[in-house]
Amino acid sequence: MEETIAGTETAQIPQQRGESLQETAVRYAEERHWDVFPGTWLEAVDGMQRCSCGEQACAVPGAHPARDDWATQATGSATVARRLWSKQPTASILLPTGRTFDAIDVPESAGFLALARMERMELTLGPVTCTPDRRMHFFVLPGATAKVPDLVRRLGWPPASLDLVALGEGAYVAAPPTRFGSRGAVQWACRPTPANRWLPDAEELISPLAYACGRDR
Repeated sequence: MEETIAGTETAQIPQQRGESLQETAVRYAEERHWDVFPGTWLEAVDGMQRCSCGEQACAVPGAHPARDDWATQATGSATVARRLWSKQPTASILLPTGRTFDAIDVPESAGFLALARMERMELTLGPVTCTPDRRMHFFVLPGATAKVPDLVRRLGWPPASLDLVALGEGAYVAAPPTRFGSRGAVQWACRPTPANRWLPDAEELISPLAYACGRDR
């Protein structure tokens, strides 16, 4: 089975399911121009998959930054990405937000409800991920963190009343196929394609997302 990560309007380079994390990270940098950085990784300890950070109760084992200065480590260079993952080939793939994209983070149940509503509205979506901790991240143009609270208020919702948050500068998302311990891997709900290379603005998606989160409370 193949997944597709698109590079140009005409190119579709198939990604084999068994492709290494290193090659996947390089593709994100090279073909989507996303900054990437390696996070923690999973290690076998007494027959259990443990996070390399050493915390037994790690909330997201193998899927968070491995160092405090991760923001300075993030790179959009395929060459640098290849070098970073050569040091730890099983490191998770993390994408900083607030650079080439922001992400709107919602519960999985609300996210799928919103996706169905967006399809009926014929909205153009960017990539969307689904994480093992049952969250979804909708990729949108940078600047969403400044806009989303006011947009939600205009729709009649106090921002704090909805489980909806925009991730921008200083935050990150885990990219497929990063694993969260034994819980599974991050997956694409909407894969990167030539059609969604140009991201929507948060304002285009906020109404169905807020509606879905309101229903999901």
